[in-house]
Amino acid sequence: MAQVFVNSKIQPGKVVMFIKPTYPYCRRTQEILSQLPFKQGPLEFADITANGNINEIQDYLQQLKGARTVPWVFIGKECIGGCTD
Repeated sequence: MAQVFVNSKIQPGKVVMFIKPTYPYCRRTQEILSQLPFKQGPLEFADITANGNINEIQDYLQQLKGARTVPWVFIGKECIGGCTD
């Protein structure tokens, strides 16, 4: 389920950021991305706390990127990092 969730969000032509809405680094990264001139639709903030599979999603993100922490920002299928990257 976690793999399906993450992979469904990481798509060509889309920018997605995996977040926990209460985390300061996530909020800061959302602020930064929200100020950029994206076309309507390509930017999505995917709340990993919304579906109850937080640990599974973080485990899968760790498999993909080597760390369980959020935020993770993907442009298309390429991860560009998190708040401090």
